[in-house]
Amino acid sequence: MKLIKNAPVDLSPAKLAELMAAAERAAQAAGEITLRYFRADMQIDNKAGEQAFDPVTQADKQAELAIRQCLLDEFPDIGFHGEEHDAVVGESGLTWVVDPIDGTRAFMSGMPLWGTLIGLFDGRNAVLGLMDQPFLQERYLSVAGQSWLQSRGERATLKTRQNVDLGQATMYCTTPDMFDTPESHAAFSRVRDSVRLTRYGGDCYAYSLLASGYVDVVIACDLKPYDIVALIPLIEAAGGVVSNWQGDSAVDGGYVIAAGSRELHRQTLSLLQAT
Repeated sequence: MKLIKNAPVDLSPAKLAELMAAAERAAQAAGEITLRYFRADMQIDNKAGEQAFDPVTQADKQAELAIRQCLLDEFPDIGFHGEEHDAVVGESGLTWVVDPIDGTRAFMSGMPLWGTLIGLFDGRNAVLGLMDQPFLQERYLSVAGQSWLQSRGERATLKTRQNVDLGQATMYCTTPDMFDTPESHAAFSRVRDSVRLTRYGGDCYAYSLLASGYVDVVIACDLKPYDIVALIPLIEAAGGVVSNWQGDSAVDGGYVIAAGSRELHRQTLSLLQAT
């Protein structure tokens, strides 16, 4: 499901700050739920049926409902687009875009490389982003052209690593298995063979590490809006670039590339598009 496009909503700095405060309260409510289930017994269902495995847990469902209630109670005119429940169309032209647990496979296997994603879409662009990792007590935030990490009472500005050539880059990908066509696998392989180091896993946490300057490139496919909208402002305000493989907006997900600089994005995109 794609996001509903419209003329972008003009938001003042004060309004954006109010919306970010609400997103933080929603993330806090979700974290209280997810931490009760993390590394504990839980029910795991398969949304994909017998032919594949797409897990969802009680924590996913309950956390999204908590986020939804927090945000819609405060802003009933803003739409809501989440992974686990039906979308709500708002009247303001704005839409919250939410993944309660991005990285459910990591969550269910006890690996703390998952996070709660809350983004805000203004009809054209992602204008606010939050990635919360409550187990590690790390919250990555972006609004009004700034990105920062809030952790254990301290705030640190985020900045991507610049002046890195593709041959010296560190790349992350959740799994190479996601590239399930000959064309996409060949494109991914061209980049993988060009970088210095490739690591797998991480989900949303890899994008946060890119915004922090530890990772240089993240490549993915088959993303949904709730997988990427919150991460776009986080990376772009830190100095990076996020797009689809055609070089256009990534708000609808699909094939996505994130890079720490414009030049690195250009180099990577050129390899992805090569024939």
